[in-house]
Amino acid sequence: MTDLFLSRKTQVMEIAAAHGLNPGAMNALLFLEPGQPCSMGTLAEAWKCDASNVTWLVDRLEEHGLAERRPHPTDRRVRTVALTRKGTKMRTQIQSKLYEAPPSLRELSVTDLETLGRIMRKVAPEPHAHP
Repeated sequence: MTDLFLSRKTQVMEIAAAHGLNPGAMNALLFLEPGQPCSMGTLAEAWKCDASNVTWLVDRLEEHGLAERRPHPTDRRVRTVALTRKGTKMRTQIQSKLYEAPPSLRELSVTDLETLGRIMRKVAPEPHAHP
């Protein structure tokens, strides 16, 4: 599994570059859910990084018009980050590219794919959720 994931690293970097993003900004874009603003503090906690790193990543998204900072609806001291329409559209485009099956998987039989799917559901972590 590690070899499969590592073999796709170049593809992931190419997808980010094709959209004018670095891999960190692309991951930030993919983490944000459309219509669900997230506080900067929540992002720092979820990404296990310093608030200054979140600021830098959000700056990159804002430079591309993909996200915007907004005031928190009930706490003026807190800033939230929300995807723009452009950000939501790009997120969908990137996800479709990332979730394209590599040729090695497309060549498997339906039976093999069903077996692999059953195994992956047993070992794969749950998709991320906002804390």
